[in-house]
Amino acid sequence: MTRLSTEQVRRVRARCQCLRPASRLNSPAAVVGKLFAMQAQEWASAQLAIAARSTGITQADVIHAREVERSFVLTWALRGTLHLVPAEDVHWLNALCGPGAIRGTRRRYQQLGLSEDIREEALGEIQDILQSAGALTRPELARSLAGRGIPVAGQAIHHLVRFAALRGLICLGAEVNGNLTYALLDEWLPAESAPPSADPPAELARRYLAAYAPATQADFKRWSGLSAAQVKAAWAAVTAESVLVALPDGEALMIKEQLDLLDAPPPKPIVHLLPRYDNYLLGYESRAFMVADAYAKRVHPGGGMIRSCVLIDGEAKANWKLEKRRAGIRVLVEPFKALDDADLPLLEAEAASLGRFLNSSAELRLTSSGSK
Repeated sequence: MTRLSTEQVRRVRARCQCLRPASRLNSPAAVVGKLFAMQAQEWASAQLAIAARSTGITQADVIHAREVERSFVLTWALRGTLHLVPAEDVHWLNALCGPGAIRGTRRRYQQLGLSEDIREEALGEIQDILQSAGALTRPELARSLAGRGIPVAGQAIHHLVRFAALRGLICLGAEVNGNLTYALLDEWLPAESAPPSADPPAELARRYLAAYAPATQADFKRWSGLSAAQVKAAWAAVTAESVLVALPDGEALMIKEQLDLLDAPPPKPIVHLLPRYDNYLLGYESRAFMVADAYAKRVHPGGGMIRSCVLIDGEAKANWKLEKRRAGIRVLVEPFKALDDADLPLLEAEAASLGRFLNSSAELRLTSSGSK
């Protein structure tokens, strides 16, 4: 059995997720296709996640790919959370993930007074409203639903549109004056879609391994949100197609061809500015491979929060945030401990790259803890 060091685990996972120079891609659609489902409860952060994995593209290119080319869709999917999903795969993924996410929300539906009958009635009303009016923002849709006797107060409207998306009726449409709209999925998507897999859970496991290996069954369960029975069967199906490797903290699977990724360390460090909720930061049950125990709370403070991180050779070494200023953007970096002098020019280059993506000049500023 091949044994991987922690450093090798980082390198392979980073390369599978397009976070090595040789694996970066040249279009937003290619990035979403490779990662298959990109976390996107913050649309702005999802755009930065694409930027970190691509070369030569801008924020405008990402928006164009979603709103004009419609090569990927923003909708509720894995674990009932918002993701970017390749357009051709959204239907079978909805059918696989939607029922479990809806079952997991039944208690909240009850608390909000959204009975099954009310939810089904709302589906018909949403379809009728959007067919007549076209894509609408949430307040616009809520007003129309309220006028038809559907309860929308408080969190009810959120759960109604989420329910409609999980049922495959709607997705997030174009952005209007800074607000995302809701559109009918079948009107929004191109006509083509991939035929459903004979074994959707196993297909999802294959897609996961392609972007996250080496990974364990527990990693896949956490990422996918599928039931224990679905996960067990899916993992058994892909085990026969994969190779078992030993990690420092257990055993995991890799696609056989991925063993070729066990290359030598790069000649110089590789630096990335990963946004909040980045897939690399949340795609595994254990995060020990990518952040030292002493700093784990700086990445995953609890309550579902995943903070933005500076990644150096696959390891989180700092938090960062973006400030928008009249003269451009400022990237504020707060290191967990003093960074090596050799990392600073690379960090400046990464900030400049972020500025180009956002069509802005960029300034890097470290806190005092960043000086040696």
